[in-house]
Amino acid sequence: MNQRIPVTELTSTFRERATGALADQQLRTNFRTAMDSLMQKRADAFPDEDEREGLRELGNRIKARALSQLPDLLEQLEANLTANGVKVHWAETTEEANQIVHSIIEARQGTQVVKGKSMVSEEMEMNEYLADRGIECLESDMGEYIVQLDHEKPSHIIMPAIHKNRHQVARLFHDKLGVDETDDVDELIQIGRRTLRRKFLEADVGVSGVNFAIAETGTLLLVENEGNGRMSTTAPPVHIAVTGIEKVVQNLRDVVPLLSLLTRSALGQPITTYVNMISSPRKPDELDGPEEVHLVLLDNGRSGAFADAQLRQTLNCIRCGACINHCPVYVRVGGHTYGEVYPGPIGKIITPHMVGLQKVPDHPSASSLCGACGEVCPVKIPIPEMLQRLRQENVKSPAEGPKVKDGGAKYSAKERLIWRVWKTLNTSPALYRLFLWGATRFRKLTPSNVGPWTENHTAPVPARRSLHDLARNHLSGNGSAKGGQ
Repeated sequence: MNQRIPVTELTSTFRERATGALADQQLRTNFRTAMDSLMQKRADAFPDEDEREGLRELGNRIKARALSQLPDLLEQLEANLTANGVKVHWAETTEEANQIVHSIIEARQGTQVVKGKSMVSEEMEMNEYLADRGIECLESDMGEYIVQLDHEKPSHIIMPAIHKNRHQVARLFHDKLGVDETDDVDELIQIGRRTLRRKFLEADVGVSGVNFAIAETGTLLLVENEGNGRMSTTAPPVHIAVTGIEKVVQNLRDVVPLLSLLTRSALGQPITTYVNMISSPRKPDELDGPEEVHLVLLDNGRSGAFADAQLRQTLNCIRCGACINHCPVYVRVGGHTYGEVYPGPIGKIITPHMVGLQKVPDHPSASSLCGACGEVCPVKIPIPEMLQRLRQENVKSPAEGPKVKDGGAKYSAKERLIWRVWKTLNTSPALYRLFLWGATRFRKLTPSNVGPWTENHTAPVPARRSLHDLARNHLSGNGSAKGGQ
């Protein structure tokens, strides 16, 4: 199977990718149609505003409590999973996580891997890592399979191929699989399933993500609609689950409201078709299931976010994609514009902790701060506030000690000097009056190019007279008129 283009090979800038996306009318139509549908489905899934807001508040409290106990819950999770027969591995970086996964596959002399949906495996760029070592890694989620077939990466965390319409998928299947073109969605799905079904039985190892990891029982919970997740975790003799450390929750009782929030916010469904709970490998008296189950717990910058009292809230995310679906920027430019694993509002606040602001300096600013993302987040992450905080971290000087990885990416001594001059002018009445006098008298000397602002705006030119001058002249004129009466 051909592998997709790794994120690390994307060399164009955010601005360049956004410009290209805005010029692609078909892409914009695809996203607009899909997002309108998803927003309506979410609205229909929460008809009672009081129930919705109560559930969001409960979800926020559950995640906040889990994060406040994160180290203890992770240890509890490891202890209970180990007691259940699951092997737990810890990875600080994506490189370490990939090495762990590869070593497990190598120990089984495996050459074929089938994958259920996993955003953490996308962080790791697992497919490319394994392919470089002679191991085929096939995506079994239909959307993931489509983008893998077309050498792309997902453009959405829930619906990876949402940037394509059925006509484009039909042409792709015709070109890559040699089947007749059809616009029938059900037939397209069956074509993909026939290819994947055989791979489930041939695979040496199955890989999946984790939606929630329950510490109290040592249980890994996965939700899906296609059944590929269940096949990936039960048909191959070895199952490897990869997840971030923030996915742990205290108990099964906490999962119930979170599950309702996840499925209704993501796709407008009361529940997904499949809810899989995995607590152990196959037992002696069981007929199916894997012989081995492994869990890889990945940090990849999460502990850095956890250490910051405000930015810690980014770890509350349950990966529903609701903020993405409602984002006016994402709808217009799509997921690939962001050039990273996580697009949209949630990607703008998570990605800097993983790769550093130096690599994604434009992400925090690629927002209108309209607030829609914060209003629909099922666990009430204050995303607009997080974006404002990251913008501040982005322009801090090294001496100010940015608290985010590679902070200060957009620091400019020139810009800082300009703002200091501006502050001085606006806090000194005498200097302010002198500046106004000069600006109005020498207005024609105003430069026509004042940086990025003038790429899309007319350069500001001072008026012939300031408001103070006009008011003073007006009052002076009224006074003269009264004196002559």
